[in-house]
Amino acid sequence: MTQRLHLVFGGELTDPTKNVFKDVKAIHIVGMFPDYQSAFNAWKAEAQRTVDNAEMRYFIAHLHRLRDEAAATSATEEMGN
Repeated sequence: MTQRLHLVFGGELTDPTKNVFKDVKAIHIVGMFPDYQSAFNAWKAEAQRTVDNAEMRYFIAHLHRLRDEAAATSATEEMGN
């Protein structure tokens, strides 16, 4: 069975119309979640907590989509080999 990992993170953006963080070092990592529903619940809680700050945004990254285990790896994935 494939594990469907989701990362919830957010931070203050330079402009509310763009997805560019003001300070990458200040990104808030909410956590890693085993399914979309729990990731969505965490995202929603953080988004609601920071609703008064128009520059603050939270995102859900679908980590399971970043790597297809059946596909051949690239040289960069294998540290230059």
